[in-house]
Amino acid sequence: MLTAWGMDAKAVSEKLGVASAIKMCRSVMIKGLEALVIESYTTARAYGVEDHLLPTLAETFPSIDWQKTGAYFFSRVVQHGQRRAEEMRESANAVREAGFEPTMTAAIAGKQQWMADQASAGVFNGLAMDARAGRTTPTNCWRPECRNTLSRSLRRVGDVLSPGRSQTAATACSRVSCACLARRAPFAQTVAAAAHSRGAAAP
Repeated sequence: MLTAWGMDAKAVSEKLGVASAIKMCRSVMIKGLEALVIESYTTARAYGVEDHLLPTLAETFPSIDWQKTGAYFFSRVVQHGQRRAEEMRESANAVREAGFEPTMTAAIAGKQQWMADQASAGVFNGLAMDARAGRTTPTNCWRPECRNTLSRSLRRVGDVLSPGRSQTAATACSRVSCACLARRAPFAQTVAAAAHSRGAAAP
């Protein structure tokens, strides 16, 4: 019936739950790749080493366009992170019921939820997404999502380093964000410099 509607569908088993098990196991892999790319790319962006990272990935997996794949993964998780997090929590239950500790699956759920929370907080507002085409416009790149995520994280660092001085912290960390994104200094050194400029000790 489904194929008559143009869907690419086939029966995998007459046994109840087999199709769901396939979907759950596949989700661990696909959503896990999304989580790994988001964490790796965002960290690389913070340290200013993304232009060194991507070529090394291309050497190891030459069939993958890591620039385009990163943009696609970011856009999908920004749009659907909440649903993905819920699915991964169910996948963790499936792994647990199979007799294994869902260490990775639970971590994937956490990263997907974190991105969903960022989106709910408006971190990615103003970024036009075209997930189906695997791109963000107008840059066709994953960097805008990293930029917004870093800016929010750095504002939080400023609040910790200088409690009770949110305006000063926001201003200082805005400058830190610009410096990091321009790759003028490693992330840790830049945060330390911002802390020193306010007379606070870096963590």
